[in-house]
Amino acid sequence: MNSYERFMTALLRRGAPDRVPLWELIVNEPTLSAVGARSLEDLAEMDHLDGITIFEDMQMQLLGSAQQSEVVWRGRTIVEGTQQIVRDEWGIIWGVTEFGIPYPIEGPIRSREELKHYTPPDPDAPHRLRSLREAVRRFKGRKAIVFLTHDGFEFPHYLRGGMEHLLVDYMDDPDLAHTLAEMVIEYKIRLMRRAIREGADAVVSGDDYATAHGTLMSPAHFRTFILPYLKRSIDAAHEMGVPYIKHTDGNIWSILDMLVEAGIDAIDPIEPLAGMDIGEVKARYGDRIAVIGNVDCSVVLTRGTREEVEEAVKETIAKASPGGGHILASSNSIHPAVKPENYLTMVVSARRYGVYPLDPQLLEEYRGRNYMAAYLAQQSV
Repeated sequence: MNSYERFMTALLRRGAPDRVPLWELIVNEPTLSAVGARSLEDLAEMDHLDGITIFEDMQMQLLGSAQQSEVVWRGRTIVEGTQQIVRDEWGIIWGVTEFGIPYPIEGPIRSREELKHYTPPDPDAPHRLRSLREAVRRFKGRKAIVFLTHDGFEFPHYLRGGMEHLLVDYMDDPDLAHTLAEMVIEYKIRLMRRAIREGADAVVSGDDYATAHGTLMSPAHFRTFILPYLKRSIDAAHEMGVPYIKHTDGNIWSILDMLVEAGIDAIDPIEPLAGMDIGEVKARYGDRIAVIGNVDCSVVLTRGTREEVEEAVKETIAKASPGGGHILASSNSIHPAVKPENYLTMVVSARRYGVYPLDPQLLEEYRGRNYMAAYLAQQSV
């Protein structure tokens, strides 16, 4: 099997390929440089990953300048320029860290009156899918090309200038919250359809709904203000024959039934430090969805030894990989605090222990373990 076949076997058919596929939503510096790559595309070419995540391209304006650049999101990293303040085409103002990672500072819609005069960017702009076209040219049929979209939560709170404003809208101005979600989802679905026609093999929605302690909103508010827009996005992808991955960090037990019922094809990254056990998720939902994750990137990949990383990989495989339907990944992303040597250990260990048929002794020894127990105990002290 090649990488594309391996990834799609696990994702689309929940089957067992030749070995457990590898994927990451994002890989940042310093890991990229440490392994000799300049981008996620290079990392995929080096056969570290069976699937590659592609973001849309967006023009950015450096504040205080008329200068614009069309070279922007590359695996959630701004390639040209760091430690700057930029405005994107939505009017959202972003700061940029030393690693080129953007974070939202201010949104353009502070009131209902400002929304009346607001115009979203054009999803059909020619530059929007340049990175995707390059990935299709480079990887189509060899690697699974996963296009990142959003649903009804993340961009609305960016536009409102902070999550707290949107959450207050859920109570005080629900019409405003729905209008924002409607505007965003129309753009995102239109662009997603373009991406699928251009060659994307799968879609992942990147909106995060939770912290380690639970969802950011009540399950009732999730059902009212987010789920309908997520469902429309899922249905649009399925209408075009493409599987849909839902990414969200945190403890999502209270909404996981709703996510599965909405029709997602996989859940990522099943964060263990948030009390999300991948074996339990697979036991409950493995007949309907694939599971993606979940080697901890909060403490194990950042501060752990190589031996601890290898143990985490073995346990994750023992719990999630039997029968197929598992794609191994970190519990969020390979962010700047991850030790490059630990990332490499994760990749090498996955290749070593993730070969089908899986070693029955490994399954027997590791499926009942919980490598996160000690860290969770420290959290509760």
